[in-house]
Amino acid sequence: MSNETLTDLTIKTATSSKIDQVDFNNLVFGTVFTDHMFECDYKDGKWENPRIVPYQPLTLEPSARVFHYGQAVFEGMKAYRDDQDGIWLFRPEQNFHRINKSSERLAMPEFPERYFFDGLTQLLKIDSEWIKAGDGNSLYIRPFVIATEPSVSAAPATQYKFMIICSPAQAYYSGEVRVKIADHYSRAASGGFGYAKAAGNYAGQFYPTRLAQKEGFQQVIWTDANTHEYLEEAGTMNIFFRIDDTLITCPVSDRILDGVTRKSVIQVAEDHGIKVEVRPIKVQEIIDAANKGALKEIFGSGTATVINPVKGFGYKGERWELPELDAPYATTLKKAITDIQYNKSEDKHGWRYRVA
Repeated sequence: MSNETLTDLTIKTATSSKIDQVDFNNLVFGTVFTDHMFECDYKDGKWENPRIVPYQPLTLEPSARVFHYGQAVFEGMKAYRDDQDGIWLFRPEQNFHRINKSSERLAMPEFPERYFFDGLTQLLKIDSEWIKAGDGNSLYIRPFVIATEPSVSAAPATQYKFMIICSPAQAYYSGEVRVKIADHYSRAASGGFGYAKAAGNYAGQFYPTRLAQKEGFQQVIWTDANTHEYLEEAGTMNIFFRIDDTLITCPVSDRILDGVTRKSVIQVAEDHGIKVEVRPIKVQEIIDAANKGALKEIFGSGTATVINPVKGFGYKGERWELPELDAPYATTLKKAITDIQYNKSEDKHGWRYRVA
């Protein structure tokens, strides 16, 4: 990771802050934004003019290619304040590499490492008052890239904008979650770009998820597009299954996002002596395990919630409930990861990145 300070980074601060207008005890996730944002433009074959400016609307041509051909990728990260007033990021190098991997898949230019880290850290320092201490409090960070060239010809753009915006967040609780295992719709196909954090990947999930919600489910567990026999992801999260005392998750591929939290869950589980298997998982295997009482837990992993337990699932008109456990893996692993994020425990893997 680059520690180089940009000599060409310009900063224009807001004349006043809107922080006093925010009720930090009643935040709706992703709807309130900090005072500043980071911008950088790509044209003539290079990134230029990195700047931090007051948060404000963008002006784009109606013909900007992002509106017509979907060249848009993004990331999700968080900043945390510890009990000693330090500010930390969690494995940010993973997000940096992944946004460039996503960009490459959509024929978009990679973003320079020094621009990413210096722009991000300077932005967080300027808006540091928005990062509140306390368990569950954090600042959600959204880096993204969009194609801005004004043209409706079907080709990759030659002009782009990289941005970072930030939103204060509380502990994410979605209530009891029950999921429907997909047997018709798919999130991604082999040879596609399911592994990229591309905007279109998420838009395509909304309709089948809405159908599942009408049946009383909160989310969908996606299956492979070819046969619908193998389990892949849950909503916008990676998915884990506990059969007896073994934690199982499917391998990443060109259909499945290589989640930062997913990788952290696997490592922390192994640190705790939990047996982890990364392998293909058939729908029928999970149903058989549930029928035998061997299926103990299902949970999703992702930046917003870290780990989100699943209470039950449905498939082709049938439903199963999971047992109530005294010491679920989900609780143990979530605490272990958040303790690292909030600088409350040893960081033996070097995952924390100090901002201030």
